[in-house]
Amino acid sequence: MKTELKEKYGLITAIAMVVGIVIGSGVFFKAEKVLNATGGNLPLGILAWIIGGLIMITCAYTFAVMATRYQYVNGIVDYAEATMGGQYGYYVGWFMALIYYPTLTSVLAWVSARYTSVLFGFDITGGECMTIACFFLIASFALNSLSPVLSGKFQVSTTVIKLIPLFLMAVVGTIVGLSNGMTAHNFTNVVQKVDTSHALFTAVVATAFAYEGWIIATSINAELKNSKRNLPIALVCGTFIIMAVYILYYVGLAGAVSNEVMMAGGEAGAKLAFETIFSNIGGTLIFVFVIISCLGTLNGLMLGCTRGIYSIAARHQGPRPDIFNQIDPVTNMPTNSSVLGVLLCGIWLLFFYGANLTAPWFGFFCFDSSELPIVTLYAFYIPIFLMMMKKEKDLSFFKRLLMPTIALAGCIFMILAACFAHGKAVIAYLIIFAVIMIIGILFGKTKESFSAR
Repeated sequence: MKTELKEKYGLITAIAMVVGIVIGSGVFFKAEKVLNATGGNLPLGILAWIIGGLIMITCAYTFAVMATRYQYVNGIVDYAEATMGGQYGYYVGWFMALIYYPTLTSVLAWVSARYTSVLFGFDITGGECMTIACFFLIASFALNSLSPVLSGKFQVSTTVIKLIPLFLMAVVGTIVGLSNGMTAHNFTNVVQKVDTSHALFTAVVATAFAYEGWIIATSINAELKNSKRNLPIALVCGTFIIMAVYILYYVGLAGAVSNEVMMAGGEAGAKLAFETIFSNIGGTLIFVFVIISCLGTLNGLMLGCTRGIYSIAARHQGPRPDIFNQIDPVTNMPTNSSVLGVLLCGIWLLFFYGANLTAPWFGFFCFDSSELPIVTLYAFYIPIFLMMMKKEKDLSFFKRLLMPTIALAGCIFMILAACFAHGKAVIAYLIIFAVIMIIGILFGKTKESFSAR
């Protein structure tokens, strides 16, 4: 008798997963990149956060509409299969399992280690940092594989914890900045002149990493109680919360230190801002919360990563579905899928180090694996949205045409922005992407389409 995933998560956990998976490392990690990309132009940086947030919200709303109609095993794969057919669903699932989940999860392990290293004074590209990154990766894998319920509780707890430094900086930083004139100074002074259009494209792509992750919450729809009601609520509420928190935090930073100091601070910029507002001891304590928030994001990404290959194996597709669709009868987790997921994370962590953190190991094939896979996912959304608009004729104009059209425009904008921001690295990435997808095609012969069962 085949063991199936059980419904074990409620609405609060689902919202916490949407907020918790997204909020964490990105807002701290990419805030400095947005500031540097815009030359310290604070209004332009805020515009980038707004554009990125609106793209996220419109896409999330469109998927929320689909979530009321399609429910099987793994969110995005379900939607791809229901709109475009089983073969396209398989390609999306293969991409998610082999590229998307492990690239983001591996980067998050490093980002968590990065801030831990800042706290202890280690080199963020040295042996200490990479050892910590490997430890965080394995620990997150163990938590998700051995006790998924405990992992869900950890997600809720870290979501609450991670909002503490964000709200404190948003409120106290803004108040202090308005009283001492720092906020006004940062809003009216530009550190260095940059090409506005190129700067905006680069900044929006950077926000993509900070905003990404909400789609991973759809991977638990088969484990979510009353999924067709709760998942749309979680997606819409969660994404609105995320956008508001990010913009308020970014404004709060402007009240803590000058843009010049923040830009020069590099990886220690966030810690410096917290110490400026809350003193050395208070700032350090709050910075510990920042690290915990990063680990919460890592936990959420690992949740999706452990289910990556399972989502296609459950459809009798991909390599050895008889192995990767097995569910442990005690933990109710796809154990074999989890093992492959953490192995892929290790491979992509090695690539990220060799391509971005040291003298390039891979020559032309070095690219930023924290951003380009996200943009690829937006490209995958385009045919899904188009077919939804074609098929779902009984939906209202707002749900069927208006919101999906805005979401489509956002996806196209994100693709163009990535080309401007990353240049030739996009070609290198696409070559690697093509090789991995060709391998997927070789395993793509399906014995039985999920939608046909």
